[in-house]
Amino acid sequence: MTAEATRAEVCVLACAEAWRGDGAILASPMGLIPTLGARLARLTFAPDLLLTDGEAYLVDEDDQVEGWLPYAKVFTMLAAGRRHVMMGAAQIDRFGNQNISAIGDWKRPKTQLLGVRGAPGNTVNHPVSYWIGKHSPRVFVERVDMVCGVGYDRGAHDLRIVVTDLAVLDFGTPERVMRLRSVHPGVAVADVVKATGFPLAMPETVPVTRAPTAAELGLIRARLDPGAAREREFS
Repeated sequence: MTAEATRAEVCVLACAEAWRGDGAILASPMGLIPTLGARLARLTFAPDLLLTDGEAYLVDEDDQVEGWLPYAKVFTMLAAGRRHVMMGAAQIDRFGNQNISAIGDWKRPKTQLLGVRGAPGNTVNHPVSYWIGKHSPRVFVERVDMVCGVGYDRGAHDLRIVVTDLAVLDFGTPERVMRLRSVHPGVAVADVVKATGFPLAMPETVPVTRAPTAAELGLIRARLDPGAAREREFS
C-alpha cells in the first residue's frame, strides 16, 4: 500500500499541472519543487515538454542530454512565446505583480534581493507561473515594493497559476485578480485567507488540490527524488 502523499508531494504535482496542455514548449522551473514538477509532468501527461540544464543542453527527466540549446537561443523561444517559466516571488499582489528585487523604498531598501533579472521580459512574452514555498501576508501584499514581473494591471501576457505550501491560486476572474483555486489536503480556506494580505476572489465551494496517484508517488519517490530533498523544503 502506498503511503499517503505529503504536503511536499502535493505541491510537486500542483506545480506539474502548470504545464498540462503546453505541448512542445520549454519549461523553465526555478527551485527544487517546480523542477520536480516539470519532470513529473514530462513523465506523465506532458511527454513533449522540453527541459534544459539552464546552460546549453536540452535534457530528459533524468538529466541525460537530448540536444543542444545554447543560452542565446532561449531568448528566441522567449520572444516567440514558446517558454513557460515558474518563478519565485518575495512579494506578489492581487494582479500578479511580482517583486524579487528589494524590500522597502527602492531608493533605500531595507533588504536587497536578486534584482529584476528576466522577470519583466518573461511576464510580457510568454506564460508565467509562480512557486511560493511560504504563503504569508509578507509575501502576498496589497502593493509590492518594486515591480519586477508585471501583473495583469500592467500588461502581463499570461499568468497561469500560483502554487504555495497552502493552496493553488490563479487569475481566472473577469478583473484578472487572484482567485483561490484549491486548498491543499488538510488546509482550511480560512488558513489561506489569513495568510494573504489582500482579499481573494473565490468560488462558492473551494475544491481540494488533487493528491498524487500511487503511480505518480512512485515516480516522485523512486525516480525523481529518492533522497527526499523535497521534504527538507518544508522543514
